[in-house]
Amino acid sequence: MNKPQMILFDYGQTLISEEQFDGIAGTQAVLNKCVTNPNNISAEDIQALAYEMNKEIGRYNPETNHLYLMEVHNHAFQNYLYDYYGLTRIVSHLELETTFWDSASPGKPTIHIEELLLYLRNENIRSAVISNISFSGQALENRINALLPQNDFEFILATSEYVFRKPHKRIFELASRKARLEPNEIWYCGDNGICDVDGAKAAGLFPVWYKGAYEGHNFTPQNECLIVSDWREMIEMLAGAK
Repeated sequence: MNKPQMILFDYGQTLISEEQFDGIAGTQAVLNKCVTNPNNISAEDIQALAYEMNKEIGRYNPETNHLYLMEVHNHAFQNYLYDYYGLTRIVSHLELETTFWDSASPGKPTIHIEELLLYLRNENIRSAVISNISFSGQALENRINALLPQNDFEFILATSEYVFRKPHKRIFELASRKARLEPNEIWYCGDNGICDVDGAKAAGLFPVWYKGAYEGHNFTPQNECLIVSDWREMIEMLAGAK
């Protein structure tokens, strides 16, 4: 096993363990702080429309999520959702989506990830992030920096800003070019066997399947990969790599 020049990480359930998504709680926080609501539309009504929109877009279905290869930016999604009900935004797009996200799905670092990131720094192994996410790149960067303030990530790629979602090879190719490395010099760590493991492998990266915050979905990879359930295992493997 060759030691990587860089390790790329997925965000959700890899770097950060997020609580079960509660869209109504997120929307209620938005109604409380971020919009005017002259028609007294309920959070439940708004989330019902959001659910239908997501279904039509093709995302968040655990059986077909890996087939959804193009990202819709959350700001465009917000515009339709709130304009449809006559709500007027009184804060920035960023503040609105952050308010929603913080209430809908709080997060905390996965166990021992901070220890791994410190090890990478000490070993001069570079690091960065690719996340399948509709929230803006700035919202993602803000959340990661708040929850992992000591990180040394060279870049944080939110698919919302770059059209393509994992497992599409283009998002991995973009990361390789930004890093100025060959794909085989990079490891990619993620919890989703198809989007993360198979996607990385198809793009020429070395895949690592992280199962420490595993949610029990059925996305079993089709390719061989390194499997870790605790980030300390990764440290041991890296220490033994050439």
